[in-house]
Amino acid sequence: MESTMISEKMSQLILSEMPKAEYSSIFNDFVESEFFVIDGDSLLITHICEKSLKPGQNLHFFYLIEHYFVDIISKGGQFAIVFFKDAEDAYFSFPELLSLRTALILHLQNNTTIDVRTEFSGCLSEEWKIFLEESCPYFLIVADEGLNSLQTQLFSSLIIQSWAMKVNVVLFSGQASNILRLYAYFLPSMNRNQIFFKENKNKIEDAYKTLLKQLNNCRDSAISSLFGNLKWENMMEEACETILLLKQLWPEGSDIRRVLCVTSCSLSLRIYHNFLENRKKTTSNQKSNVKQMGSNCLTLQEMEDLCKLHCLSVVFLLHLPLSQRACTRVITSRWINNIQTSLKMKRWCEYFILSNINIFEFWNMNLTHLPDLSDEPLLKNIVFYYENETVQGLHLDLGKVIMKDYEHLWDTVSKLVGKFDVGKPFPLRTTKLHFLGNNPSPIRDSSKKKMPNLGFIPVSSKVVDKFAGDILKDLPFLKSNDPIVTSLIKQKEFDELVHWHSHKPLSDHYDRTKCQFDEKSRDPRVLRAVQKYHVFQRYYGNSLESVSSKIIVTQAIKPKKNFSGPKSKKSHETKTEAIIRENKKRLFAKEEQKEEQKWNALSFSIEEEMENNLNSGIKNLEDFLKSCKSNSVKFQVEMVGLAACLKAWKEHCRGEGETTKDLGIAVQMMKRIHSLMEKYPELLQEADRHLIVRCLKYLGFDELASSLYPTQDTGDDIKKRKKNKYSIGIGPARFQLQYMGHYLIRDERNDPDPRVQDFIPDTWQRELLDVVDNYESAVIVAPTSSGKTYASYYCMEKVLKESDEGVVVYVAPTKALVNQVAATVQNRFTKNLPGGEALCGVFTRDYRHYALNCQVLITVPACFEILLLAPHRQHWVKRIRYVIFDEVHCLGGEIGAEIWEHILVMIRCPFLALSATISNPEHLTEWLQSVKQYWRQENNRMEKNIASKRNAGYHASVPKDYLQLKQSYKVRLVLYGERYNDLEKHICSVRHGDIHFDHFHPCAALTTDHIEKYGFPSDLTLSPRESIQLYDTMFQTWESWPRAQELCPENFIHFKNKLVIKKLDARKYEESLKEELTRWTKEGNIQEVKMVLENLSPDLDFSSENMVKMFPFFVEKLRKMNKLPALFFLFKLRDVEERAKSVSTFLEEKQERKRPPKADKAAHDIANKLRKVKKSMDKQKIIDEKSQKKTRKMDQSLIHEAEHDNLLKSLEKNLEIPQDCTHADQKVIDAETLQMVFDRVKFQRKGAELKALAERGIGYHHRSMSFKEKQLVEILFRKGFIRVVTATGTLALGVNMPCKSVVFAQNSVYLDALNYRQMSGRAGRRGQDLLGDVYFFDIPLPKIGKLIKSKVPELRGQFPLSISLVLRLMLLASKGDDPEDAMAKVLSVLKHSLLSFKRPRTVHMLKLYFLFTLQFLVKEGYLDQEANPMGFAGLVSHLHYHEPSNLVFVSFLVKGLFHNLCQPTSKGSKHFSQDVMEKLVLVLAHLFGRKHFPSKFQDANLKFYQSKVFLDDLPEDFSDALHEYNMAVTKDFASFLLIVSKLADMKQEYQLPLSKINFTGNECKDSQLVSHLMNCKEGRVAVSPFACLSGNSDCDLLQPDTPNHVILRTIGIDHTQAPVLQSQKFDSRGRRLSLNAYALDFYKHGSLVGLVQDNRMNEGEAYLLLKDFALTIEAISVSLRELCEDEGDSVVLAFEQLSKTFMGKLEKV
Repeated sequence: MESTMISEKMSQLILSEMPKAEYSSIFNDFVESEFFVIDGDSLLITHICEKSLKPGQNLHFFYLIEHYFVDIISKGGQFAIVFFKDAEDAYFSFPELLSLRTALILHLQNNTTIDVRTEFSGCLSEEWKIFLEESCPYFLIVADEGLNSLQTQLFSSLIIQSWAMKVNVVLFSGQASNILRLYAYFLPSMNRNQIFFKENKNKIEDAYKTLLKQLNNCRDSAISSLFGNLKWENMMEEACETILLLKQLWPEGSDIRRVLCVTSCSLSLRIYHNFLENRKKTTSNQKSNVKQMGSNCLTLQEMEDLCKLHCLSVVFLLHLPLSQRACTRVITSRWINNIQTSLKMKRWCEYFILSNINIFEFWNMNLTHLPDLSDEPLLKNIVFYYENETVQGLHLDLGKVIMKDYEHLWDTVSKLVGKFDVGKPFPLRTTKLHFLGNNPSPIRDSSKKKMPNLGFIPVSSKVVDKFAGDILKDLPFLKSNDPIVTSLIKQKEFDELVHWHSHKPLSDHYDRTKCQFDEKSRDPRVLRAVQKYHVFQRYYGNSLESVSSKIIVTQAIKPKKNFSGPKSKKSHETKTEAIIRENKKRLFAKEEQKEEQKWNALSFSIEEEMENNLNSGIKNLEDFLKSCKSNSVKFQVEMVGLAACLKAWKEHCRGEGETTKDLGIAVQMMKRIHSLMEKYPELLQEADRHLIVRCLKYLGFDELASSLYPTQDTGDDIKKRKKNKYSIGIGPARFQLQYMGHYLIRDERNDPDPRVQDFIPDTWQRELLDVVDNYESAVIVAPTSSGKTYASYYCMEKVLKESDEGVVVYVAPTKALVNQVAATVQNRFTKNLPGGEALCGVFTRDYRHYALNCQVLITVPACFEILLLAPHRQHWVKRIRYVIFDEVHCLGGEIGAEIWEHILVMIRCPFLALSATISNPEHLTEWLQSVKQYWRQENNRMEKNIASKRNAGYHASVPKDYLQLKQSYKVRLVLYGERYNDLEKHICSVRHGDIHFDHFHPCAALTTDHIEKYGFPSDLTLSPRESIQLYDTMFQTWESWPRAQELCPENFIHFKNKLVIKKLDARKYEESLKEELTRWTKEGNIQEVKMVLENLSPDLDFSSENMVKMFPFFVEKLRKMNKLPALFFLFKLRDVEERAKSVSTFLEEKQERKRPPKADKAAHDIANKLRKVKKSMDKQKIIDEKSQKKTRKMDQSLIHEAEHDNLLKSLEKNLEIPQDCTHADQKVIDAETLQMVFDRVKFQRKGAELKALAERGIGYHHRSMSFKEKQLVEILFRKGFIRVVTATGTLALGVNMPCKSVVFAQNSVYLDALNYRQMSGRAGRRGQDLLGDVYFFDIPLPKIGKLIKSKVPELRGQFPLSISLVLRLMLLASKGDDPEDAMAKVLSVLKHSLLSFKRPRTVHMLKLYFLFTLQFLVKEGYLDQEANPMGFAGLVSHLHYHEPSNLVFVSFLVKGLFHNLCQPTSKGSKHFSQDVMEKLVLVLAHLFGRKHFPSKFQDANLKFYQSKVFLDDLPEDFSDALHEYNMAVTKDFASFLLIVSKLADMKQEYQLPLSKINFTGNECKDSQLVSHLMNCKEGRVAVSPFACLSGNSDCDLLQPDTPNHVILRTIGIDHTQAPVLQSQKFDSRGRRLSLNAYALDFYKHGSLVGLVQDNRMNEGEAYLLLKDFALTIEAISVSLRELCEDEGDSVVLAFEQLSKTFMGKLEKV
């Protein structure tokens, strides 16, 4: 009873988590995935239930399994598969699966490289727990339901146990795959699940034991029902005997198919013989039982016949290639009951043999064909022939080879049986019983279904000829009188019916995007708002720039006619130049004098401060140095600092330094020496050198001192005795590396570049400036915060100076980044432009601002694509001089990646593509270079055309300077790998309730295998201190290391006697140590390397503390260590907010504890008094206003005011937050500015919460916040007011929020090599921190190692085409203002996809897919036969975000379904009832609000309070129309697949995808029987031959829900590319996945809380989805209004009413 209750609780817990499951890609966008585990039994039952698989067809089953594995591996999956021993017990009711499971395990172990784990007894075993702890899989893929309730309980136990071990769960149900990703339901391990397991551990274990008992009972009853009194053990013994006997008969070895065939046949015959014998004996005793057994029994001869037929079927498998077997006919008759029982018995025997296969160990057994041990459909085929067709007189020859092999097998069976005679091999049937039941049509006829007429509708268009012209000749085309061609939709009919102009060009996205201000308005209110906006933007921009940034004011300079770069220097300077030079000199001298005076004024106080407290004195000194420009003054300051340090060191060593020395003073001293020697060597006098030498000697660096100044007498003033007292006791090189690592001087150039005012650029930055000066393009890969964006501002400045027409477009991946760049540009540049023109504009999906009348446009990829594809914006596009792509690695991202590709290939001007992280930039650059070559040819061609037109007297309308622009078509690759500051990593753990930090040495992430295979990762860098640590560890590990002395820091060639070790020298040392360690692995010192890596690993024992609870303590600890400001990265929206609030709550409680007991009462009293005083003040005011006389009352009001201010002050003091109860730094921002920032979010959804958090110095940042909310956090964080920010990955994409520390506070599939580098790159503010810290909080060790060592992913192309894109391209080609330019752009998109770069077969496939989309568009009435857009082409392309829903929507509209639905409440009324509106939302939710629940969630009987939760089905008429649409599309897609199938690589198609086992061979020609049984040659063109074994044929492609693996896998295309919209989605086991009714529920109750509570959604997520849904309705509503001329059209009115009410409800939340 107890166990039933806990099992029930477990399944309820799982069900309650189901709807919260996130449906997302389980591998992130990039190559190496997380390590994960697949449950083998879940894999087995998921694929065995696949509807395209015929029961008993083993080879097809193995194909499905391998297809799945190859799909995962190609996406970078790294996994192990586990089969628990206990799980085997669940199959005793399904013996056919028992043998299949055993064969699967053997196959994966012997024929593939997959890591198969079979050593664990069950999921609660200790070994399994240890495995999880050691390997830390990120998730486990498992099924949520078994074949029966007992197996479901096994899966539930596994899920609960995984959660308890902090392993997330991914469901098999509902998985979907495309080219780069695998989507699945992801159930994270939550703290509540871990607690559930802890609290019920014993009960769960007891329930598990009870479950195993039940399973064992099942086994015994299953065996006794078949084998009578034979026990499990007897069966095993019999199997072993049979195997040993066979080894004697066939000493030379054999193939697994022959072995299993003869052993299982002989074993089942022997056992069956025994069984019948026993039955005879017991008959006399148990009369009653006879009847029951008798009805279920074959005679021994019948059993022998069955075995003979089985042997023959196995011989067929041995001799027939797959190409022949794929043509097998399909028998639909079923086995009679007795045969089913006998087959079960035979399957048990197979299982017993396979379980004991290890007996064959030293015998030559070929296990290659384990996937093809038996084929039940083939057996039926043979049985049918012998039972039915031979009886009718058909006698076919078996063929010599087959006959000989069959006789050999049957003779062996005969010998193995031994005890009795099993008869001769022929005839095959000696008995009359029909094994197959009667069936009116026993053979399936697949010729009835008519495949569509193969052929394309002829489309004549320049685009088609130029892109796909080369393949047209090989394709079938339909005649013009073909019914398909003659029946093309006549769009007119619909238009005339309802007075619509569906072909009218729609306004584009740009026109519709909300304009932030009316740009032409003169209304003072609007002008004031604009002014306010500009002031704020400048303030925001100012917060972004580092201190030294100046506002550059550029004037419009008319370019000179002969402008060709900088003027060459003349040999003699003119008078003017001489005057300018003299003036500059005078100014400089004056500045120097001022600075000297300033130093003289400050020096005394700074020197005094240094005497009292060296550290704070040095800080003041360094602050002065930062602001000072004169070298001579700086030199004086440094000398003063050095003298003070020496004095402090001496005093320290005489005092407490005798026991332990504070090396901080020594570090400061060496810092001053470094600075003097490097920056001002020419100013050093004799006395200064003496001082430096003295300092070095006091530190004990005698050799350095003498190398600097060899003449000085060594026995000067430091005697040997004193030496020990002052010396720091380690060598100078080690000292500099270990204690001064992050202070080491960076190699920076000191020759200014006239193009840059603010700083001296590095060599690589100069290369970027050259790129821009030469109008070249470049791909720039450099670490975060290395200064690569400077080039983009230089580029903007150049274009702004050039003219008032030229435009720079800056493409940023996120809206947050757009706002930020816009503010920076507005802060950096001002320019007087002609009226109506602006310097900077913004265009995002939410709003636009001066977008087309600005010179610098900041936008997101989708919006830029809209402008490039808009037929009537070409004139503007031609003004673009440069495009800057920031974070271009988004080209490999999950969402909108193909858009990046489109815009990169459509632009004609040069570009800069920036990224911190791409691992194959060469490939990307090569691809972009090929695109530029294309544009060079196109531009030359267009120039010639224009020239010839001009000569012919035309006036070509081209901007004067467009084609004459000096543009280079070169694409440079600029790589730079050095970070300005070092990053050090730390692991946080909880010990004894306190938080500890352990330094994590990057080498600890490596393994010997990794070093051997790949060497050191290119971006695994060590800080100087870590290099020393590595050397010391190597030295201690290998005592006789030959190069120990040579690589000792003091002897290292680049350090020897070097007073100033630079960052570059330290880097050389690090490289030498890495090379040495690599050499160790190559020369066989593996053991030593292992030891080194082990000793560098931190020694951690992770406690099982609830890390979420510890989070506020962790933040507090960072504060005490002075490691704030910090960014904390988490990956779930809810957690980002929760963690921020938990820190705030922690501080509030701390303040509460500190408050005096009576403080609250005092505050209450003061507040009351205040209220009273305020009241009397208001009264007084009224009295004073009435009586004009100045009386004594005037004094009264002054007294009141004073009292009021006094009370207010004491209340503020009472409520003031103590300094240690807030993370905010009050000093950095004045109250007024703070209020301005707060006022901006007053009316935002999260405004009040963010303000309250900000007052405590805390913020959060994620994508579902409004841009004003995000700005608040960004500005206050950059100002240093907020110092703790929790954030999702959106912050990592280029948003400028540098900090001291970065913390990874949550593991996730999105925490991959790319995001890790992007996020950790934020640590260490250039100019403020020389060292950045990265902390790992609650991240498993193996994951940390993986992040540090794994490479950043390579960029791989997406599938580039879609129906909507092709339609948008055709719109551009036919309606463009400049047809030539439009054509060139369209062809560039079609020809240059990254997916097909250097892959000719893919190019061919894409051409065919392009032709398919044209066919579809012509048939649906969006294009005519000249490929000109018609009908609702505009509306479809306008909703391109939502393919295929946009196509379905228009098909509903054209069929008049919306007109039937949208009937007003009464005739002539313009209002629609609630019922009509709800039905309309229901239809739209099916199209544009699709979010599915996992299939299992329907079983949960949960109570819902506000929402309906599950979306109702579509209304019948819509459902029918959708079915009709789907069938039509599927039919076209099927004929497209038949045409494209000729691209398949048939050699690969006849191999299993993973193990590459080959099933080709010569067809068997000499057997008449084979030719007769394998006669279905038709309809096997586009279907995988493995799928044909289960009777699948081309006709199955006519079903919209045919799974992808039925299609040939090497053509590179599948059903995901067909624009089908399933009204109901089913998982592979046929269970329905319901839609979440969130949109309709929200429309009914308008509550986000309701969606969180009932629909189990995250609030931020829900808000974003609803906003998207509302925008879609709005887009439809506006489009319909534009297309319809009838003012009172009911559909238009209904959509307008719906859009207004839905938006209204959304605004209220």
